[in-house]
Amino acid sequence: MDWKKRYAEKLISVAEGAKLVQSGQRVWVGMFTSTPESSANQLLARAKELKDVEISHYVSPFLWATPETAGHFRLVTAFSTPADRGQVHAGMADYLPLGNFRQSSVKEAVGTFDVAFIKTSPPDENGFLSMGTALWANRTALDVSRQIVCEVDERLIRTYGENYIHMSEVAALVEHNPADDREAPIPPRSQEVIDATEIVGTILAAELINDGDTLQIGIGDVTSALALFLTDKHDLGIQTELIPGGIADLVDQGVVTGKYKSIAPGKVVGAAFAVLPPEEAARVHMNPKFELWDFCHTDDLRILCQQKNFVAINNALQLDLSGQVTAESLGGKIFSGPGGQTVFAVAASYCEGGRSIIALPSASTVNGVRQSRILSSLAPGSTITVPRTYVDYVVTEQGIARLTGKTLRQRCDELISVAHPDFQPDLRAEAKALFNY
Repeated sequence: MDWKKRYAEKLISVAEGAKLVQSGQRVWVGMFTSTPESSANQLLARAKELKDVEISHYVSPFLWATPETAGHFRLVTAFSTPADRGQVHAGMADYLPLGNFRQSSVKEAVGTFDVAFIKTSPPDENGFLSMGTALWANRTALDVSRQIVCEVDERLIRTYGENYIHMSEVAALVEHNPADDREAPIPPRSQEVIDATEIVGTILAAELINDGDTLQIGIGDVTSALALFLTDKHDLGIQTELIPGGIADLVDQGVVTGKYKSIAPGKVVGAAFAVLPPEEAARVHMNPKFELWDFCHTDDLRILCQQKNFVAINNALQLDLSGQVTAESLGGKIFSGPGGQTVFAVAASYCEGGRSIIALPSASTVNGVRQSRILSSLAPGSTITVPRTYVDYVVTEQGIARLTGKTLRQRCDELISVAHPDFQPDLRAEAKALFNY
């Protein structure tokens, strides 16, 4: 029987779903690729009818906080995007530093939501709906939500893990309108970044990733494409937060087997996939090799520390000459968020045989001006996403900086050697002033 007939008592219009939100309430909206665009559009259209509604939307593609919505909506985000970065800087939205993903800690930090909106597949014959390729932290958020509205998109796939919700938990079903689809807020990659990626990916695969390692791969300038450089490896494992593109190919090729994983042996585990083309998503659909689990499983430090030879490969916006990393602020202002980077770096550095690696281009060109990504010191107010004590290697297109066991003076030498050559003389002079170099 058609799911619409089976669950007609819970099927309402998108506009009716948005009307479940009342003034003064707290609302969760599925993050990034789990955003229910049709429901979000309808809720935005109701702004003038509502007062003091808190919208918790992390990695949002929507602009919730504007002068027009002031007093009606208040955005809270734990990871800003181009859609809301300016609003956070202007004080029109609130930033929640969230990096401890023990589930009880997260539930205490976020509190209770009155209404949650998420995008799901239709219910199956047993009444279970899937969140497709994008579970993220939705399972934990749904656990602390009084009413749940599922926006059904029939294109969403199913996976193993805890990527589901049962109809008994759902207050209402609404239908997604494909006309509301929007591109994920991913900026285009410059030729400068593409060139750096070729070198950094080659270095990582040749020098720092060994057969049998279990990898966490962060999404960043040069790390997103890492799968393309791993085709000559054997028996790799994946235990990560966001599964990058190309991992399904490595599974098919026998490169990723998970043979030596102590956490979920034989499985690729993450909380979500990067934006996948339909063909790759189809290969993941009900593939027993892939499991999606909530952040509070994938990013739980207690679980990750059980994995031997665990290698965390993450991005940085900037780092200083002692190895302090910021992946969430620029010039002291919030730019994105930590996600699970801190947890993964600490776990990898702590694990037996583990390695915490930061990979980035040595410089970036902004408005026609080249700027070093390695600085003598970070700007006042900068957030330290990964402390220097949990950074083992830094890789740029200039080479590898090996930091473990190095003094501050030696760290300066290592990091200056992988800085862009244009900035090395100034970095040496600044290091001398700062560290009596």
